[in-house]
Amino acid sequence: MPKHRRSLFNLLGPGLITGAADDDPSGIATYSQAGAQTGFGLLWTVFLTTPFMTTIQIVSARIGAVTGRGIAANARAVYPRPLVFGLIALLCGANIINIAADLAAMGEALRMLTGGPPHVYAAAFGLFCLICEVFISYRRYAPYLKGLTLALFAYVAAAFSIHVPWSEVFTATFVPRLSFSSDYWFLVVAILGTTISPYLFFWQAAEEVEEDRLKHSNSFRRSPQRAQARLKGITIDTWIGMIFSNLVAFFIIVTTAATLHEGGVTDIQTASQAAEALRPIAGPFTFFVFAAGIIGTGLLAVPVLAGSAAYAAADAFGWRSSLESTVMKARGFYLILGAATCLGILLAFSRIDPIKLLLWSAVINGIAAAPIMAMMMGIVTNRRVLGDYTVESWLAWLGWGATALMGLTIFALIASLFLS
Repeated sequence: MPKHRRSLFNLLGPGLITGAADDDPSGIATYSQAGAQTGFGLLWTVFLTTPFMTTIQIVSARIGAVTGRGIAANARAVYPRPLVFGLIALLCGANIINIAADLAAMGEALRMLTGGPPHVYAAAFGLFCLICEVFISYRRYAPYLKGLTLALFAYVAAAFSIHVPWSEVFTATFVPRLSFSSDYWFLVVAILGTTISPYLFFWQAAEEVEEDRLKHSNSFRRSPQRAQARLKGITIDTWIGMIFSNLVAFFIIVTTAATLHEGGVTDIQTASQAAEALRPIAGPFTFFVFAAGIIGTGLLAVPVLAGSAAYAAADAFGWRSSLESTVMKARGFYLILGAATCLGILLAFSRIDPIKLLLWSAVINGIAAAPIMAMMMGIVTNRRVLGDYTVESWLAWLGWGATALMGLTIFALIASLFLS
């Protein structure tokens, strides 16, 4: 690999992985349902959320990099413990449901491509992810996670393999078409809950801590020059990761709107169902890239979902938390990581249909996101915690704006339920 490409690959880290993990099979299902149900009508949400999503991820990354601790560990020192534990419990519950839904979608996608038992495939994918996290150190595992982000280009390719009325797409992206129906706001909250997801905050903060241990050796304590370079690197990495993530979401909505919605298919519950529905309408190539992308993004997202739950819970209890540590040195951390993955596998096998809970898990994420974001903004503007590295005023305004946006969409959903 040429030297300049190697340096770019090394610069991109937690931000890129976090952004790509946001487009997991459950996210693909949410975006597919938005495109099938409303056509291009919700593209504005992707455009609107990009700066807010990026800001809140920069905030979470800064908390981890500056303090050398995860979000939950910092929150435990600032906020009442019952509040912290309650939010962590909500996060872990939503993550387990997401893991189950992602594994089920991956198993179903492989069945569509090769035939065979989808539940067995789902369990195999879950165990494979768990084994990799437990037995491969973070420094060896992270490059593979970066490589899996390439799977998301499948959805960009899918959009350009079909006819798309780009003038309508452009208008819908910048001119919102609002509705007062509860179904509409349910989807808006689901998209925001999928895009600005709490598990991403905890994962990126924790991975910045891991990166600091491996490469930067406490830049913020050694020299202001190295600290500023570190913050610049975090900002570039996060912007690239979040723009990439939202572009993929944009193209998924475009593809499903231009094919499924236009073809009269308006009820999509799963990512694999979206892929299957695309086969007769958009052709075998679009079907294949859509189905293969589900597996690739799932292999990236399941470790992030389980890992973020483990980081959050272990930090809340004050336990050692690191993918660089062995099982014997971080028993509690790996116990939670294993439990989250195994519960996800069991849920995917059970009579409970995790797919039907998929949008609800996105809504739960949306509801949990607002108070967690407020908690993070309280930390990142607190000089007792971050010292001279509290966020700049423009970043603070954007962070609080993102928090208000999440709160307003939840309020709109509740109001629409009462008015419908």
